[in-house]
Amino acid sequence: MSQLKANAKEFVFNTSASEWTPPISSNATIINDSSADNNTVESININDISLNESQEPINNNEPIDEEEPIDENDPLWKATLTLTKGDREAALKLLEDPDSLLQYPEIKAIMESTSSGDDDWETTAQPPEVIESVAAIPESVNNDVVVKVKQSSSAATLPDDSTEDDTALQDSDPRQHLNLVFIGHVDAGKSTLSGSILYIMGQVDARTIERYEREAKQRNRESWFLAFIMDTSEEERSKGITVEVGRAHFETETNRYTILDAPGHKNYVPNMIAGAAQADVGILVISARKGEFETGFEKGGQTREHAMLAKTLGVQHLVVVINKMDDPTVNWEQARYEECVGKLKPYLKQCGYVIKKDVKFLPLSGIAGDNVLREVSADKCPWWKNLYSTGAHNTTTPTLFSCLDSLVISGRNPNGPLRIPCLDRYFERGTVVLGKVESGTLKMDEEIVIAPTRKKAKVDAIYIKDTKVRSAKPGENVLIKFSTINVEDIQKGFVLCTPTSLCPAVKEIEVHLALIDLLEHRPIFSPGYEAVMHIHTVEIEVTCTALLYIIDKGRQIRRPFGRQGQQCVARLKLPLSTCLEPFDKMPALGRITLRDEGTTIAIGKVVRLVA
Repeated sequence: MSQLKANAKEFVFNTSASEWTPPISSNATIINDSSADNNTVESININDISLNESQEPINNNEPIDEEEPIDENDPLWKATLTLTKGDREAALKLLEDPDSLLQYPEIKAIMESTSSGDDDWETTAQPPEVIESVAAIPESVNNDVVVKVKQSSSAATLPDDSTEDDTALQDSDPRQHLNLVFIGHVDAGKSTLSGSILYIMGQVDARTIERYEREAKQRNRESWFLAFIMDTSEEERSKGITVEVGRAHFETETNRYTILDAPGHKNYVPNMIAGAAQADVGILVISARKGEFETGFEKGGQTREHAMLAKTLGVQHLVVVINKMDDPTVNWEQARYEECVGKLKPYLKQCGYVIKKDVKFLPLSGIAGDNVLREVSADKCPWWKNLYSTGAHNTTTPTLFSCLDSLVISGRNPNGPLRIPCLDRYFERGTVVLGKVESGTLKMDEEIVIAPTRKKAKVDAIYIKDTKVRSAKPGENVLIKFSTINVEDIQKGFVLCTPTSLCPAVKEIEVHLALIDLLEHRPIFSPGYEAVMHIHTVEIEVTCTALLYIIDKGRQIRRPFGRQGQQCVARLKLPLSTCLEPFDKMPALGRITLRDEGTTIAIGKVVRLVA
């Protein structure tokens, strides 16, 4: 059982067969009906198969390899039999599923102790491709580089902690953690810049980059090879657009960072909102190429909508990078850089950003890596050093990394009430919840309450990236493992809190809205208006039940409807009890966005919960 023959042929088990028949010769010709179901195995009668003249008949006198008897002293067989409590049939079935078998630490220890290089059965049976939710990365690359966050699949994989000692748990890293969301118009270079950062930081090796270069060349898209690091699915690579939010990690001496590569296409704005809702810093990627900046910034382009949504969703700092400065239509011209910055500043100010405090600008080339980690040479860009040295456009650092390391995130309260909105959940040796700690501190063995169902659970393990830790402070992306609840007990949008400070859940709220872009065929906002509301990780349909008043030049005016460009206070009704809080008490759970027919029509905040 512990060894396989080197020349053994592949064995296919036919569950519908009623008797055993000798194996078919490799020279036999089998006609397969293409219309048959791929998942069914047809029973083939050897007597019905005709041989070609060049083929030799089967020699019935040759000895037939019989199934080897089970070695009762084999360590693997003994361990498997122990796991199934002596049930031999169950043990045989378990041996047929190596992936399930290796989940047991005792089996894994046996395989590691008996492995011998090329004869390791686990290695030879391993399929060449990984699961859809994780990038297909060679052995030389860290498998945790990129994970696509999907609503229906697990966002990460827990390490095997069955042999870990809780006394050896680590404290959380004292360095500041920042979530970076890359936003901007489609084809601005977000994924390329994200991939360039990972390559520069050593998360992807040169051999993998060469493979991506060959693949991009085969698709006649030579400049896409760095984007393939983040865009892992066939759909994303063939179309050249990001669909799901890509997640990756890197570190500097000062901070720890999580990249959230958001889609730029207007059809995937809800996915962008899900990524930006977790972000602390927004990196607005602008294409300096002639024509591309104008397309993204004009009405209907995603540059405007993404910048506005980022502010609404709680992004504290915005770093505007003017990308593709090395393009032949730009060639690092200062005039083009100043033109882009000059057009962006008034709109960002209109969105609510304080330009001199919240926004920084810098030029770079994502594909060449200039001004990412290393400063662009004076030969290419002689004007940049003088510009940042004088603090022009609120930028005093030469590169993107130095700019990010200089940012400080405020408002994180480790002593506040615990609030962790659920982003995703799945089952892996227990129920695992993915979320971001918005407030408070999560601790091992702590009893928490899942709102709004108020079901209690005990924290069995906390993971930051792949490290098991004792606690997690605000701003951390965590994986939380529970053994006392089922996957069905928690849904996306539920909030983890403590029994002494429950998160409120209501079906009606009063909100302060700014009506920014109403639809042409629905130009007024009034009672009865239905839209989709986004708040933290929740996406839910709401109905306006009352328009309390319009705010005009500081005055409250009672009107039955509101128009585009106005601000109003309205009452919204939700079909389900939803976890949220007033903005002044918990900003992360009080920012809302209203969308209708793929357009963001209003942004605002929760001002009061209606009991």
